[in-house]
Amino acid sequence: MNQTKVKKKVVGVDISSEETSYAIVDVRGNILAKDSFPTPDYPEINSFVTALCEHIIGFVELNGGYETIRSIGVSASSANFLTGCIVNSPNMPWKGVIPLAAMMRDQLGLAVAVANNSHVVGLGEQAFGSAHGMRDFIAVTIGSGLGSCIFSDGEPNLGYDGHAGEIGHTCVDLNGRVCGCGKKGCLEAYTATKGIIRTANEVLSGSNEPSLMRDIEKLTPKNIFECCEKGDKLAIEVYRRTGEILGLGLANYASLVNPEAIIFTGGIARAGHWLLEPAQKSFEKHVFHNIQGKVKFLTSELEESERSVLGASVLAWKVKEYSLFKED
Repeated sequence: MNQTKVKKKVVGVDISSEETSYAIVDVRGNILAKDSFPTPDYPEINSFVTALCEHIIGFVELNGGYETIRSIGVSASSANFLTGCIVNSPNMPWKGVIPLAAMMRDQLGLAVAVANNSHVVGLGEQAFGSAHGMRDFIAVTIGSGLGSCIFSDGEPNLGYDGHAGEIGHTCVDLNGRVCGCGKKGCLEAYTATKGIIRTANEVLSGSNEPSLMRDIEKLTPKNIFECCEKGDKLAIEVYRRTGEILGLGLANYASLVNPEAIIFTGGIARAGHWLLEPAQKSFEKHVFHNIQGKVKFLTSELEESERSVLGASVLAWKVKEYSLFKED
C-alpha cells in the first residue's frame, strides 16, 4: 500500500516597501531558515515576482529540498485574500491590480495564498502572540500605511469581496489632509509615517520652543520617538496629537464591532506609551459608553522580524494543497 507523504513545512513571505523577507516554517511555528532582499531593487512587478520565486526556490533547495514544502503564504500591503491580488496599493511601487498568487503559482508550481498584511499579522497573533485564545479582536498595523483586520468568532471577517478592515481610509476630517489614496481626511494621513512627519513639521513651525527635532535633517517616526525618550516637549506633542486622532478612529471602529482587544503592530507601534496612552485616552472619551473600559490595548510581543513571516506561514497552511510535481 502506498502511503501519502505529509509535508510539514511551508514558506512564509512578507513584502514591504523596503524589504521582502521569506522563511521556512514548520508545523509548530518554528522558523527553520530566513532570508531577505531589498524590494526597491525590482521596481517592475514581473521582474520582482521572478526574482522572488528564484530566491525561494534556491533557498528551499539549500534547506531541505523543494519536495518538502507544502505551500506558500504571502503578506503584502493592499492584498486581497479572496482574489490573491494586490489591489491599487498606495504604498507599494507597483500600481493597479496584480494577480500575485497566480503569478507565483505559475512559477513555483505550488499552492500560494496572498493576503493583506494586517490579515496576516492577525493570524500570527492569534496562533502565536497576544491574541492567542481570543475570538473577537482587531489587529492594527501602523507603518507606511494603516491597516487592520477584524476577527469575529475566531475567524477573519474579510467583507463581501475581501476589502474589509481598511480603517486607514476612514474619514476623520472632511476637509483634511490629502491621503495617498486620493481622498481627503483619511486616518492614515495623520497616523502613518508621512502623516506623523507632517504633524512634526506643523508642530515645529507653530512654536518657537527649542527642540531636538530641529537638528534632524530627515525626520522619521523613529527619531521623533527617540526625541520623546529624551524629554523633548514638541516631540511628545507630535505623538500626543497622533494618538488623539488614532484613538478617535479606533473608538468609531470598536463601537461597531465590540472587540475584546485591539492589538498594535508595525514600526510606529514601537513608539509605545508616547502614542498609545493618548490614543487610549481619546478612545475612552469617544467610544460607545457600554464598551468603555472593556477593550484592551495590547502591543505585539512577537519578534518584529518574525511576526509577518509567521503569520504568512499560518496563511500557507490554510490554502488547499496543490503541486505540479508528482511524487514517486
